[in-house]
Amino acid sequence: MNLLKPRKNSVAAGEGMPSPAALSVTPWHVQVGDGYAATYAVCGYPAEVGPAWLDPLLSYPGRVDVAVHLDPVPPQLAAPMLKRQRARLESSRRLDAEQGRLGDPMVEAAAADAADLAERVARGAAKLFEVGIYVTVHARTLDELATITAGVKSAAAGVLLDVQPATFRHQQGWVATLPVGVDPLRMRRILDTTALAAAFPLASADLPAPAPGVVAPPEGVLYGVNTTSNGVLIWNRWAQDNHNSVVLARSGAGKSYFVKLEVLRNLYQGTTVSVIDPEDEYAPLAQHVGGTVVQLGQPGVRVNPFDLPADNRPDTLTRRGLYLHTLISVMLGATPPPAERAALDRALTATYNRAGINTDPATWTKPAPLLRDLAATLNADGDTAAGHLADRLAPWTVGNFASLFDGPTSTRPEGHLVVWSLRHLPDELRTVGTLLALDSIWAGIDTPPAGARQRRRLVIVDEAWLLMRDGEGARFLFRMAKAARKRSAGLCVITQDAADVLSTDLGLAVVSNAATQVLMRQSTQSIDAVTEAFGLTAGESRLLLSAPRGEGLLVASRSRIPFRAVASAAEHKLAVTGIGETE
Repeated sequence: MNLLKPRKNSVAAGEGMPSPAALSVTPWHVQVGDGYAATYAVCGYPAEVGPAWLDPLLSYPGRVDVAVHLDPVPPQLAAPMLKRQRARLESSRRLDAEQGRLGDPMVEAAAADAADLAERVARGAAKLFEVGIYVTVHARTLDELATITAGVKSAAAGVLLDVQPATFRHQQGWVATLPVGVDPLRMRRILDTTALAAAFPLASADLPAPAPGVVAPPEGVLYGVNTTSNGVLIWNRWAQDNHNSVVLARSGAGKSYFVKLEVLRNLYQGTTVSVIDPEDEYAPLAQHVGGTVVQLGQPGVRVNPFDLPADNRPDTLTRRGLYLHTLISVMLGATPPPAERAALDRALTATYNRAGINTDPATWTKPAPLLRDLAATLNADGDTAAGHLADRLAPWTVGNFASLFDGPTSTRPEGHLVVWSLRHLPDELRTVGTLLALDSIWAGIDTPPAGARQRRRLVIVDEAWLLMRDGEGARFLFRMAKAARKRSAGLCVITQDAADVLSTDLGLAVVSNAATQVLMRQSTQSIDAVTEAFGLTAGESRLLLSAPRGEGLLVASRSRIPFRAVASAAEHKLAVTGIGETE
């Protein structure tokens, strides 16, 4: 055993590289300071490699250094080298044939590959390189070193790489993996351009770091911990092409837990958040941060869709009429036939006129009419289509669904966090309640109060399938997704029915207009649709089928980052207070 004690301020392996306090060398490892290291050289390669074939070694969850040393082979040496290799392989094949032995499949494949490579080198389509790939494993103890080494060997074997220890030469191997460009081992293998290029760029499981000298603004939100590299995943939705996001997961996968953490961390940064909450999961969070909860369906809580937004646009009345067309179509469950639509358009104008509201902006501050006033106007129209439409609206004006609309708006949602709870609404009213909430939220985004500072707005639509199952509701959500970016707003769509959303053109358009896409555990019935829509690999599909609760995959541009949502103790208590959550 050698014991090297470098002098103070000396360098080990190269100038500018500070040496450790001591370097203890044995045939099986080196002790560097208070840790241990062992080097392995890649000696065996598969016949064919795919893109990023070094990724299993680069992304191994441990301290592992991978060094690739390469030197180009001059063309005047490459051709004779290939010629000799082909001659050896051909002679082996002919000798086997002359002696009546069966051909060796490995020799047959190698001969064909050598002939193809020689042809490409002769045409200048490929070059040869001498390549040495070394892996140094670091650990605190010898037992830990053995454990990590076994894992690295297994990861290498998974892609048919054969790694062998640098016995009696671990010091040289340690030097070979230092960032000094020195290769004392010289355990090289000839690779062509295609195989070498497939290893670059060296794949990373983490998001790309800022360029040297560039300081990233502290605007990102902690999403969690990278499950492959143990790095921290911080994502800034406001720096993307648009600010929208979509979260797709099966029931119980932890999507609400993840979104509550994102809501909290956006509130820390001064973002105004509005949430459409079908199951009253966000109410404790709103109460904790001093937000507002609007519980639609509770006695006395009413929303009048005829209210005009407080803006000075010349087409405000026209826009409100178009929105009421959409709302009534959702109420009826389908778009009315042309005759009924014409009657509805006439009745809307007449209803506002009876309330003293017309195209003059000075009249827009008068009390708005109610839905029952529209029904009365339709009954007085005299047209058969108008009377039929009034009959279809009867459940919403005088029937079981009238409580939400039978008076002026009784609540004004204000605050840095507004939660629209739909839990107290019957299922038949939830789609309409979602649309009413979205309209109120959008009015605040599109026309903020006079003198108010422009703030970033985040809109969370939980269980968005309630709205997207209706054509008119899906179109409203799509228009909101398209227009949000220009108003410093972001739309977050959460749904557990991924297959139903992705099977419609409007649903796919909403997903496509989200620069941030988070996929969590999927069901076997929907994984094919998700794989096709997001272009997932087979490994990513398997990850989503077996992901534990709270783990998922961030898909953003070319980045695919598997992560696990993490929370502080205080955040965890708030994130699990929703109904049905136990951890």
